[in-house]
Amino acid sequence: MRLATWNVNSIRARVERTVAFAVREHIDVLAMQEIKCTPEQFPYAEFEEAGYFVSAHGFNQWNGVAIASREPITDVEHAFPGMPGFAKGHNGPDAPQEARAIGATIGGVKVWSLYVPNGRSLNDPHYFYKLDWLSALADYTRSTLEANPDLPMALVGDYNIAPTDEDNGDPTVVVGATTHVSPPEREAFAALEQAGLKDVVRPLVPTGFTYWDYKQLRFPRNEGMRIDFILGSHRLADNVTGAQIHRNERKGEIPSDHVPVVVDLDLTGPDDDDRPMVF
Repeated sequence: MRLATWNVNSIRARVERTVAFAVREHIDVLAMQEIKCTPEQFPYAEFEEAGYFVSAHGFNQWNGVAIASREPITDVEHAFPGMPGFAKGHNGPDAPQEARAIGATIGGVKVWSLYVPNGRSLNDPHYFYKLDWLSALADYTRSTLEANPDLPMALVGDYNIAPTDEDNGDPTVVVGATTHVSPPEREAFAALEQAGLKDVVRPLVPTGFTYWDYKQLRFPRNEGMRIDFILGSHRLADNVTGAQIHRNERKGEIPSDHVPVVVDLDLTGPDDDDRPMVF
């Protein structure tokens, strides 16, 4: 299975480019974030013509997630257990949920397409919502993998966190002053790893960013950030055979500000072959 994640920053604006990439790169499963449309508005026809099934989740022109797959998509969920909601001026556990998560089973793999809240600023309610959201995700991951340690599970998407200094090349993003690099956010990312997940890309692609702001020539200057990740359970991580960050997708006409991240999985071969292992 070739699995990819991509914050497409409006699927209706970039459907031709997105489908062309998926076909050209032989993507089997594509998790998308920031589709910015409702399921009724999603451009299914273009994907279906290319041989993909699609499941989408969105409420309006903000947020939104989707999964496209060459194999049937089953067991679709639109939120993980305990996922908190958010609304401006709305406090408490009953805040409405946003369209930030879609999970499904594809070819025996549990795949989640996730769009982690941005956080906005260190004193904004959205920042504390982000930390609560990540904490709930870690709880869900831990309980799921404790119940089924051999489950091949991938939590992929835009995490809006640069977990190490090497993942941040944007001079305007400063530890202690801005989101995405604050110690609590980085601790929340580390908690996901402690819950049983591994970053399956970094060991194979140790450098490179996945996001560059549109402003101030960030891309030509390569002042980007690595905030898009494929995190896998041990069962999935041990069967990764390759990984890529497709930097060139940031070039050309109307690019997204993010680029695709791709991994190859072989979950059918023997356990004692010479495939590269991710530790």
